[in-house]
Amino acid sequence: MPFAPLSKPGNPIAADSVPDPSRRSFLAGLSTLFATAAFSLGSRSASAQWGEEPQPLDHPSWYDRPGRYNRPRRYDQPSWQNRQNWPDQPIDRPQPRAWISNNLNNTIERYIASQRRTGRLAANERSAWLVYDFTSGRYLATINAGIPYQSASMIKPFIALAFFYKVQEGRLNYTPYHRQRMEAMIQRSDNRATNYFIELLNRTSGRSGPTEAQHTLKRRNPGIFRHTRIVERIPRGGRSYRNKASALDYSRFLQALWYDRLPYSGEIKRLMNLPNRDRIYTGATGVPRGTEVLDKTGTTARLCGDMGILIARGRDGRQYPYTFIGIIEKARPAGNYSAWKNARGDIIRDVSGIAYNHMRQMHDLV
Repeated sequence: MPFAPLSKPGNPIAADSVPDPSRRSFLAGLSTLFATAAFSLGSRSASAQWGEEPQPLDHPSWYDRPGRYNRPRRYDQPSWQNRQNWPDQPIDRPQPRAWISNNLNNTIERYIASQRRTGRLAANERSAWLVYDFTSGRYLATINAGIPYQSASMIKPFIALAFFYKVQEGRLNYTPYHRQRMEAMIQRSDNRATNYFIELLNRTSGRSGPTEAQHTLKRRNPGIFRHTRIVERIPRGGRSYRNKASALDYSRFLQALWYDRLPYSGEIKRLMNLPNRDRIYTGATGVPRGTEVLDKTGTTARLCGDMGILIARGRDGRQYPYTFIGIIEKARPAGNYSAWKNARGDIIRDVSGIAYNHMRQMHDLV
């Protein structure tokens, strides 16, 4: 068998130096294919990086298929959780059916439209809603979720996190006195306690307290606090209208908190789990007694909201946690503050009940 000698360096074989037309066509097509694939991957990466609002999904495509992939993920009860006896049946009051659908996003949109028709929501009010299911890892509802709204007191867990970052860095200490003030800020929504921690943040840098809080959060977790804006202390009278965040920011924060990816996650969970009158469990139609809740409400004459994690129990004894965020913002201060915040709080409770009912159908909850 004849042996073909190797070509010398700098002396390429003729076939390599002048490709035939068919070879040129093949190489050109291959280059185009790789370029298209790279562009597609780059576009998806850029989209994820900028945090575009996710599309809501009723449930993942694999949910109805049998097999090991649709078995619910087991969540062990956290050490901070107060174990309770779970009822066999939920306290379930009848709900209107005209706006119910198999898609949670559509159901919430139809319910909000019905509230506008009946006058329970005014023309100068807008709202945002988000439901994220930890078990399937999917957003079930995202309505105006990427738009920054006034935060009111819902900004307070963010202030707590900024403080705990300073403790982690050794710049501040978490003393028993700080623990008492932290409970006042989160459980009782004490504005003076909030301003106390903002002042502590002020002492750690040359920036103002609010600016340092925002700088710390965005430096340590830029992917979470993409729409968060902290620019003021809580003013006298609680008229905090300038601090802002989106429903997606709250949900990303709650996801990181649930998976213990934040400093002092266990303590923040404990604080948000302390008894209070919330708007996603207390008085929420269809949410059974004993459902664990970690949340923080926010209320001014222009905003009524709540953000938190509900830890539902399935009939199989497993936990099915999900985030729920509901925000209603008014363009101008309400004339009758008390009546307005009570009525809008009830709307949030209704939507929370709608979300639980949807989760119950997905995961066979109690």
